[in-house]
Amino acid sequence: MPIPLKLPPTFADALAKAEQPLVGAWICSGSEAAAEIIASAGFSWALIDGEHAPYGLETVLSLLRATDAYGITRVVRIPVNNTALIKQYLDLGAQNLMVPMIDTPEEAEAAVQAMHYPPRGARGVGSALARSSRWNGVEDYLPNASETVSLTVQIESAKAVDNVEDIVAIDGVDQIFVGPSDLAASMGLLGQQTHPEVLEAVNHTFEVVRASGKKVGVNAFNLEQAQKYLDSGASFALVGADVQLLSGAARQLADKFTLGG
Repeated sequence: MPIPLKLPPTFADALAKAEQPLVGAWICSGSEAAAEIIASAGFSWALIDGEHAPYGLETVLSLLRATDAYGITRVVRIPVNNTALIKQYLDLGAQNLMVPMIDTPEEAEAAVQAMHYPPRGARGVGSALARSSRWNGVEDYLPNASETVSLTVQIESAKAVDNVEDIVAIDGVDQIFVGPSDLAASMGLLGQQTHPEVLEAVNHTFEVVRASGKKVGVNAFNLEQAQKYLDSGASFALVGADVQLLSGAARQLADKFTLGG
């Protein structure tokens, strides 16, 4: 007799049930061991980054499998807003996608369309062949597929901030994630994520998204600034990355035992 299979709750579900902000970390190294360390460290969620990390679909799949046992919510960031690519990521079992560089409501709507089967969207139907349905092991997967996925779009440009009210109003955009680094760069303030004008833009985005009733998150490796964002109403945040934590700890240790260190 087949084992009854049920997919984990989505990131949107986790945020809706959370009594406090969800704090997470990036998985950027591609290492399954590093992914397991992050997944078992006590974070509420993890971002598997397919935009800036050297990941193909096979790597993303291996990282999902490596972290399955730990119960942590995984969000996978895709490299570009592309219908075919979104279909592939969903089919391999990435339930929660983050789409970068969304500047307009039209771009947000395109991402939503790619997330869902017709008639709601344009996702190609191949669930019988895919891990998303556990190869048809999840009962009634197709009619309930929309309830098993969650879409986060990134606001990370001055243009996106100007359009945030229209972007967040798109049905099917579940969460907004603010990227202060690219936002600062788009404002002519490269590397100045805590510049007052950047902070003003971030906080404006927070206010608009919260007023819509949806959740807003942010990236901040500066832990003091991360706490300020959480205090200002961010419902979720990323505060570190596997590669950043390893490089920082390694350099600190090497410096401690270096002559003159």
